[in-house]
Amino acid sequence: MVCRMFRIEIEVDKERRDLLRARLLETNTAASPVLRALRGTPAEREVPLQVWAFDAAGEPAGGLAGHTWTAWLHVDYLWVDGRHRGAGLGSRLLAEAERVAREERGCMGARLETWDFQAPEFYRKQGYDVVCVIPDYPPGITEYTLTKKLSPAAGPLPTEPPGTPGAP
Repeated sequence: MVCRMFRIEIEVDKERRDLLRARLLETNTAASPVLRALRGTPAEREVPLQVWAFDAAGEPAGGLAGHTWTAWLHVDYLWVDGRHRGAGLGSRLLAEAERVAREERGCMGARLETWDFQAPEFYRKQGYDVVCVIPDYPPGITEYTLTKKLSPAAGPLPTEPPGTPGAP
């Protein structure tokens, strides 16, 4: 057995983090034909997607912030002002983000995370399925990951990542 010596450091360093990310990207690309096919295509980049709602006074009533990547919508934040909850605004914001992701960006699925005290039941009512449950994240709270298949706007769902030969 070979004994190797390493120096271990605990440090926040943006340059090292960027180097780590680049090296992991390179390793993953070499290991995965799907990721290799994405490199250099528009689908490789995360594209922000935001939907906003304003009340009659022009004040923010709610919003959704997320992004699309490859053929997926990722919802990062969805918020509706307490005065407007129960009026269907959250459903409208989510539906509009899904529409844009599906029709304008070719997305086939959506994913998000939510905590037990937030909105897992709301998302289930919108057609999302729980695919992961993490208890005590953070301690005392359960986190849910949910996904939803987005119906195709026209034609079948792509079987190849966007940007690969034969993919839409």
